[in-house]
Amino acid sequence: MRGKIPLVACLVAGVLGVGAGAWPEVRTHAAADTAPSLREDLTALLADQGWERPKPGSWTVEQAADIPRGPVPTIRKITTQDRVVFLTIDDGYEYDPEFVKLVRQHKVPILTFLTSTYVKGQGQYFWSLRNAGSRMENHSVTHPAMNTLPLEQQRKQICDASATITQQYGMRPVFFRPPFGAMNELTQQAAKECGIKLIMLWNTEFYNGTTGPGVGFNGFARGDGGGKGFQPGDIVLMHYRKGLAQQFQMILGWIRQQGFRPAAIENYIPRSLGGNAPDTATTVK
Repeated sequence: MRGKIPLVACLVAGVLGVGAGAWPEVRTHAAADTAPSLREDLTALLADQGWERPKPGSWTVEQAADIPRGPVPTIRKITTQDRVVFLTIDDGYEYDPEFVKLVRQHKVPILTFLTSTYVKGQGQYFWSLRNAGSRMENHSVTHPAMNTLPLEQQRKQICDASATITQQYGMRPVFFRPPFGAMNELTQQAAKECGIKLIMLWNTEFYNGTTGPGVGFNGFARGDGGGKGFQPGDIVLMHYRKGLAQQFQMILGWIRQQGFRPAAIENYIPRSLGGNAPDTATTVK
């Protein structure tokens, strides 16, 4: 059938809204051992992930008490009575295809903070996660402690990462997470200049694949003195590490045992700050 484009290619291009030349990483690395199959990717591309939204007035977004207010708001949690927690995963230097399958099969909302240097060579892996419903947000280019850098270098770390993520995944990041949580007033200024609307830190951490202080290997810790278990509106920090699928199953079990569920944090953030909720629903206090 010379001169005709295969139906699958038409569907993929139509869903993505891009031409054949605008998908360099995915095309180059489609045969990588860690990449899911084209059939799985196509299924995910054609699926419309719609996460449950909270009731209006059931939550608020509050400025982190320990961070001075600047041109970009900074949060550590969502204030809500809903028994929900928000799973966020940082970096991207390990690629576990079983994790992608798990996220798809169980339809778990996650949020990825991507260090853009790790996109090189693994574009399709993060496409698979994006198509499973995870937004790709900004975690800098090379993962430095931002508060050790002058303004211009901070700006380059954030703006260049946003440019790479936008080119690869079709949506410009609006959330930024400073590596190590290290930031200062210049970080807020640089983030504003790079189009970031919200700096998202965390108040709990799952030390998946590593040892946390006082909690051991694969331990869970709160950073707010709120005890050992989950609380409504927790933002949980995790990392893309080896064995993530098994570790993810572990934390999902803990969440469910305590009567919580994972939720999409973007549905608890107003549009003016980069989320999906109406601006009239809540404001940053």
